[in-house]
Amino acid sequence: MGRQHWKKIWVGSAGNMVEWFDWFVYASFATYFAGAFFPSGDPTAQLMNTAGIFAVGFFMRPVGGWLLGRVGDRKGRKAALTLTVTLMSASAVLIAVAPTYSVAGYGGALVLLVARLLQGLSVGGEYAASATYLTEASDPRSRGFASSFQYVSMTAGQIVGLGLQIILQRTMSDDALHGYGWRIPFVVGALGAAVIFYLRRNMLETEVYEEDASHAEERGTLRALWQHKREAFLVIALTMGGTVAYYTYTTYLTKYLSNSAGLPKETATLVSFTALIVFACLQPLAGRLSDRIGRRPLLITFAVGSTVLTVPIMTLLGHASGYWSALGLALLALVVVTGYTSINACVKAELFPTGVRALGVALPYAIANALFGGTAEYVALWFKKAGIESGFYWYVAGCAAVSLVVYVAMRETKDLDLARVKAAEGSGESSLTTAS
Repeated sequence: MGRQHWKKIWVGSAGNMVEWFDWFVYASFATYFAGAFFPSGDPTAQLMNTAGIFAVGFFMRPVGGWLLGRVGDRKGRKAALTLTVTLMSASAVLIAVAPTYSVAGYGGALVLLVARLLQGLSVGGEYAASATYLTEASDPRSRGFASSFQYVSMTAGQIVGLGLQIILQRTMSDDALHGYGWRIPFVVGALGAAVIFYLRRNMLETEVYEEDASHAEERGTLRALWQHKREAFLVIALTMGGTVAYYTYTTYLTKYLSNSAGLPKETATLVSFTALIVFACLQPLAGRLSDRIGRRPLLITFAVGSTVLTVPIMTLLGHASGYWSALGLALLALVVVTGYTSINACVKAELFPTGVRALGVALPYAIANALFGGTAEYVALWFKKAGIESGFYWYVAGCAAVSLVVYVAMRETKDLDLARVKAAEGSGESSLTTAS
């Protein structure tokens, strides 16, 4: 890829990293601020309350997907990406200054809720805008490789968040972290978003979008998306297993190792931090592999592995006795998940024509995440509280099994060029066919 392509990938990825830093630090620091916004009592109940608010943010993602997907298709990818980071910055500020339960009762939880709603709007559009931007900005022969940087940047945001958590854990007392230290990452996130806002104001629009000749009034509309309803339902189905597995082994892993396996918070955080570094490095390798052998082999490998291995991996993780055993199991799980995360962005973007690509990726993906990704942690804690924690393992495996059926039936998208997808729209043909 040329220098111009790399510049676009860098700007798009850097903004994505800050977006997901703000999104994930809520989950990674929840163990410290859960007691600040709710009455004292059962720690698991407090985590369920904060997880519930975390899930609510996901239910705003379809709204954000529709709103910002429409902006991305009508005003450009640059406009959508600039708006998403603005919303995320505002939400980070709100969480950083939210009053605690002892100061304002449930008023602090209300501020937390509003902030998560704003984050849901932002991330609902961020995923599709960045997926579309990275796919369109890349060399057609390297779309898998280029789009893999979306999860590199997403994971990098979480790595930075966990790294900051490790630093705070080692430099602050536990009381200080519970008292005010948890606010620090949200201040950092707000400042980072301000920097990215400046970068995105000066980013280049993709050539594919600028050259698209579709009528402006038809861009980014639900009416236009309905013409590609089969692809939209495909996005929901192929996302189902991947998003549940991803959130299980990333955002929920630290809590699971601490709350279920009984590992110290510091050890659980270090396991997640190390595993995610390896996970981020795997994404471009798998993306490049998909450019050679296709997207379906990687997706099918993920689904088979997740269906078969989830129950034994989660069972063993629940009995992990130390850092190395937990790390080995976490890495095994994330290697399997890489088959989905490394290429799912480009697969979805390749299904839709330019005039509805951002909305086509955003809305169905956000719906799938609201139903499955955002609720994964809450479902896990519900099973735990009910005394049947292993039920969650089977739930994750079952979601992967459903997606496996879709991966086997869907067509290969590696060799589709974006202009041909556009032509298919005009001829009334579907860009999706069942694999032979």
